[in-house]
Amino acid sequence: MTSKRGAGSGGTPMVAVEGLCKSYAGFQAVKDVSLAVPRGEAHFIIGPSGCGKSTLLRCINLLEEPTSGRMRVGETVMQFDGGRLAMSAREQARYRARVGMVFQQFHLFPHMTAIENIMEGPRTVRRMPAAAVREIAEALLEKVGLADKRDAYPKHLSGGQAQRIAIARALAMAPEVVLFDEVTSALDPELVGEVLAVIRQLREEGMTMIVVTHEMAFAREVANAVTFMDAGAVVEQGPTEMVLGNVSNLRLEQFLRRFRS
Repeated sequence: MTSKRGAGSGGTPMVAVEGLCKSYAGFQAVKDVSLAVPRGEAHFIIGPSGCGKSTLLRCINLLEEPTSGRMRVGETVMQFDGGRLAMSAREQARYRARVGMVFQQFHLFPHMTAIENIMEGPRTVRRMPAAAVREIAEALLEKVGLADKRDAYPKHLSGGQAQRIAIARALAMAPEVVLFDEVTSALDPELVGEVLAVIRQLREEGMTMIVVTHEMAFAREVANAVTFMDAGAVVEQGPTEMVLGNVSNLRLEQFLRRFRS
């Protein structure tokens, strides 16, 4: 791995991953990955399909339990050694409420309207009063530009609209960090921009984010730091302008070549 000086220099990390590994029946999907994301910064993870990017995000969110390594998210410190994670199901649910995640597929509840999808988490996990939850949801619908779709069901939303509702749903839990996993990959090209605009706005507002993407131009514009992964391992890591603007690694150069017109 090449680590370019200055990565994560913006402050105390909100997310710190150290030597993280994830194996499945002998196959090592994530190999000794470390990264640090300061509060209020956007860290982008890039790399070819199947290189372990999404698995890494799922480990950070505890949707997958790492095989070994160490993580700190906010004040929560976790050590993994192949045994069962010493957290109850309720504790894991509380943790995931603080670590929002938006997926490639929208995973909206089809029987709920847009506003009901946004309200569900705070109402059931945080046990917040209905009036307060509705106020939060209304504000988030405005934020993502979909106030007029509050009563629409997912089947009546475009892909871009559904993804923006999914982002609003994650934000409704007031997370400390939001993980974005290829959130534009399932969208028609003309709908990508409206989702990226929401992520750009969150970046400007100081949301801590880890973003897995193939949108290289967007990464250059928005990311504070970039990690390039290949075959489960970190190959390059550092400030965006150094990783993407001063390419010295042959494998990274080969990867980036695919996005040049």
